Amino acid sequence: MNLKPYPEYKDSGVAWLGDVPKHWEIHPNRALFYERNKKNNPKMELLSVTITKGVIRQKELISNTSKKDSSNEDKSKYKLVKQGDIAYNKMRMWQGAVGASKYEGIVSPAYIIVHPRVEMNEWFCHYLFRSPKYVKESHRYSYGICDDQLSLRIDDFKKIFTPKPQLQEQRQIVKFLDYKTAQIARFIKAKKRMIELLKEQKQVIINDAVTGKIVIKDEGGRLKVEKRPDSSFIPHPSSFLQKVPEHWEVRRLRTIATVKPSGVDKKSHEGELPVQLCNYVDVYKNQEINSSLNFMKATATEEEIKNFTLIPGDIVITKDSETWKDIAVPAIVTENMNVVCAYHLALIRATKEITSKYLYRAITADPIADHFRVSANGVTRFGLSQGAIKDAIIPVPTVAEQSQIVTYIETKTAALDQAISRTEREIALIQEYRTRLVSDVVTGKIDVRDIEIPGIAGIDDTIDESIDEPEGEEELETEEAEE
Repeated sequence: MNLKPYPEYKDSGVAWLGDVPKHWEIHPNRALFYERNKKNNPKMELLSVTITKGVIRQKELISNTSKKDSSNEDKSKYKLVKQGDIAYNKMRMWQGAVGASKYEGIVSPAYIIVHPRVEMNEWFCHYLFRSPKYVKESHRYSYGICDDQLSLRIDDFKKIFTPKPQLQEQRQIVKFLDYKTAQIARFIKAKKRMIELLKEQKQVIINDAVTGKIVIKDEGGRLKVEKRPDSSFIPHPSSFLQKVPEHWEVRRLRTIATVKPSGVDKKSHEGELPVQLCNYVDVYKNQEINSSLNFMKATATEEEIKNFTLIPGDIVITKDSETWKDIAVPAIVTENMNVVCAYHLALIRATKEITSKYLYRAITADPIADHFRVSANGVTRFGLSQGAIKDAIIPVPTVAEQSQIVTYIETKTAALDQAISRTEREIALIQEYRTRLVSDVVTGKIDVRDIEIPGIAGIDDTIDESIDEPEGEEELETEEAEE
């Protein structure tokens, strides 16, 4: 496809838009949209839909993944939303929490529902409203003391200026972007599958080493690996571990490490000391906690700083999460940084009986990880108690074997980690390209009117190409009407 600019431009008179195609109109939203504020009818038979995607990368506001609503929450104040409506979260519009609805149902009072009063394609608006420049403009019109309290009221939404191409051109823009984003989604899906396979290979290496299925020998500085004979194992009552090498110990985590769940929040309080915080996402996304990370700034008490300042060798795990699969994801601290462990995390500090690096690898092995996942309690959000963490069963070889196991795992997984990082970078780059492409098309920087769009049948555009960020996810509840 030959992507080129429009032949003629004009000054839009709007700072965030700059120059636009000469034939495009620019109007305040009050001229383009009206608010739909009809409340839910409790007598309607509706199905409950729960959306738990991150608000910044939320793919669509209304989902068709339905299940019966078992909650007793009063939904009489919920708002009706119809196909073709546009809904935005008034507290999160500045993060991109906005979308066009494919479905009819209800949405929580946190949302404002608008509908075009003139010829505006809702999916053109969907792409436009989620573009970085429009999101930034929404932030400018939002009011509040701080970002966590910002709100874009309907009267302020109506003040934002929006470009209005002709309806047929809007439809062509949507068709083009649907095609291109579907292509990108297919690319990302393939890359994510590759990452899954690489991680599976890595997990096999870790499992075999930590559970003693292999014997690792140091022969003149070179590690030689062979399968451990079945006769060298003894059974273990744990349903997760099942058997261990006969000369290994099996210990509860409480006997070889201290465990401290953190309650340090992200807020800054008067009278407390300024600190850097290691947050959930820092642990979830990284194997190592080091100075290369961009830590959040907050405050903590002297006692919290004393108890939760990280030191090299500390292991930090995710204590709470939206899904049980994300429970007890670990990262190891490799530097002195004066960083404090924040809430939703637990700090594990090994004793001299076990090396930190080996314990970190042990926690990532499936039998130990399964213990944590099964021990997590919750329905919509899962959490580990301090007792459940301390009760984890850890296979403990000699210190010399621990060192060999760590060296073996690091050596065997290095190339896999590099491949995973490279693939994740490819995904990030294509996501950046998608964002830039959408923004350029919906603001008139690229002319797609004469581009012939191939059919998109067979292209899976349903994948959520966002990078998962469980921490801070907002649960958005809607209801889908039965047909």
